[in-house]
Amino acid sequence: MKCATVLMIGDVVGEEGITAAITMLPALAAQYGADLTVVNGENAAAGYGLNAALVDVLFNAGADVITSGNHIWEKRDFWDCLDAAGHLLRPANYPAPAAGRGWVSIEKKGIPFAVINLQGRKFMNAIDCPFKCFDSVYAGLSGCYSDTENRPFVIVDFHAESTEEKEAFGFYVDGRAALVAGTHTHVQTADEKVLPCGTAYISDIGMTGADGGVIGMKVEPCLTRFVSHIQTRMECASGNPVIQGIAVRINPVSRQIIEIKRFRRAL
Repeated sequence: MKCATVLMIGDVVGEEGITAAITMLPALAAQYGADLTVVNGENAAAGYGLNAALVDVLFNAGADVITSGNHIWEKRDFWDCLDAAGHLLRPANYPAPAAGRGWVSIEKKGIPFAVINLQGRKFMNAIDCPFKCFDSVYAGLSGCYSDTENRPFVIVDFHAESTEEKEAFGFYVDGRAALVAGTHTHVQTADEKVLPCGTAYISDIGMTGADGGVIGMKVEPCLTRFVSHIQTRMECASGNPVIQGIAVRINPVSRQIIEIKRFRRAL
């Protein structure tokens, strides 16, 4: 039986990130034989948030689910779209009455998946506990299936600043989630692995955007922020688009991770 393959793309940043996704995502999905493609799009609109047009662009480029993070709230006129687009997620642990949804069940090519979007709290806003939120969502999912074999593969985009928190979360859900992929820092880490109880894990899958800047942003405003301590607004860098992410293959019968592989491709 064919493996179940999940493709996850790191934070799409601005115009260069959109260009990279449109140009390279279809070929990557074909290369890896992706059954499910998850794209973090929270920085797609000029580096801050999303808009309805770019949601359509990312879905048309091949995203099955679009995840996000703290910047999803940047554009207030976009909040209604969070309620309207079923496969567009914001972190599930934002307290009510936050717009939108934090997880979605989706079946692709006969394979059931559940994608959960969560946000960390260390060095970030102290929203609801992502650990307890996962417990709640997972319990609801488990209650819908009479046997383990038919339960969906649980995919988590854990949007967090702290690697310590990300790793702790990975061990907390080990054996329950099929995959925990960190996002938010825009820096791809080299710690992809399979945890003791079978969950594939990586601290950060990186970003999709302009290479050569500071996390996809222009160098000079970033230097001003650190040298002068003046909070100059960062702007997206241009040139040298790259796409970063991971491909994970899962045995659909044994439910064991066969491979987790990160990639970085330049346009």
